[in-house]
Order: sequence, then structure tokens, then C-alpha cells
Amino acid sequence: MKKVLFVTIMITIMLAGCSPTNKNQEATNTVETHVLHASDVDYLTPDSVITILKMGNIDFVNKHIRNRDAMAQLVESAEDGQHPLAIILSCIDSRVPVEIIFDKGLGDIFVTRVAGNIVNPDILGSMEYACEHSGSKVVVVLGHECCGAVHSACEGVQAGNMTEMLAKIQPAIDSCYNEQADKHSADFQNKVVYRNVNNMVNRVRQESEILAELEHEGKIKIVGAVFNLHTGVVEFI
Repeated sequence: MKKVLFVTIMITIMLAGCSPTNKNQEATNTVETHVLHASDVDYLTPDSVITILKMGNIDFVNKHIRNRDAMAQLVESAEDGQHPLAIILSCIDSRVPVEIIFDKGLGDIFVTRVAGNIVNPDILGSMEYACEHSGSKVVVVLGHECCGAVHSACEGVQAGNMTEMLAKIQPAIDSCYNEQADKHSADFQNKVVYRNVNNMVNRVRQESEILAELEHEGKIKIVGAVFNLHTGVVEFI
């Protein structure tokens, strides 16, 4: 089973530059029951994991999401544990279902979510657990256009615990702002989305010695990405 899964993943990577028609038709007709094992993930590089995520997003956009037997995957993962490819920090937005937009199933990726995809010590600890303990190869900070948290921060919302949370987005607003900028416009706020993702990627490196060292050693990559609500495309930045 492990050897078969590894070969399947490698074929997916090699097809990245080819026409997806045959692959997608086969994927649509096949019900997947396996989960990732440690030996599968050990073979992969951070770059190949990013390729797998990109290919999954292409399948999502092209409406070729794979059929999966989630119950069978759950039972197998209970016996052998979990070994996800990556950990993805996403906003809580209900229109950004992370596993779905990357066409991933049970056990494939870790997902941690907080409004505005901001970094804090608990998030960093989760990322460290994923990469240091479970062997994940990629950390992704995933923002999205039309982000409600970014909009609220740009509008200066202050209320309860949201005040401290939204303050973490303020540096992105400040770096995008000039006298000609309109903080209330969608264009400005989407610029803040991109800047906020970059800021959070930098914070991961600056505030986690474990993750910074793993990246320095080439064992992981820390990257940013933005999800487009209108097209379904995830743009890695």
C-alpha cells in the first residue's frame, strides 16, 4: 500500500506540466481509501509538496475533485497515525474550505484557522508540532481576497478581543497606505491582504527558531498564498 501511494504521488507531480484531462478523468472515477504514511512523506521535498498543493488547486478549479472514502481513511489513520504533507494557516472565512480548494482528503494536511490568518504563539506552536514532530514539509500562510478581518482592520473596528486581533493586521495597512489611498476601497484592502500574508510569513521565520532552522536546513519551506474567491485559484506569492 505504501509503495503504491508513493508511486501515485510521484506520478501526480510528473504530470504537473502535462494535460490534466486523462488524470482528472481517472481521478473522478476512482475512490481513494488510503492515507499518507510517514514513508510516503519522507520521500517528498518541500518543492514537490508545493507542486502537489498547486495541482490539487488546479483540480478544484477544473471541477475534478477526487472521490474519497473518508470513513476508510479515518480507520486507516487511526491505526497508523497522521503524517500530513503541510500545515496551512488560513482565515476562518467560511468560503475558504482549505482541504477542498487544494483537493485534499483526511490526513493530507494540517489546517489551523484564525480571522485574518494572523500569527500568534499558539499558531506557531501548532506549526512547530506539524513540522518538527509530524514531518510536514511546508508551512503555508493562506490569505484570501475580500477578507472580513482585513476590512474591519481598515475600518478601524475596535470591540472586545477583536481589538487586539485586528491590531496585528495594522502593520500591513500602514505599509500600503499613502495620501492617495482610500482605506475603504476593495482595491486597497486586497493590497493589504497580500501584504499581511507576507508579514505573517516573516513573523513565522522571526518568531520561531525551530521553523527558521528547519527552513535553513532545507527540510521545510515557509510560503505565502492568496485565494481568489471569484476564480478559486490559489496564488502562491
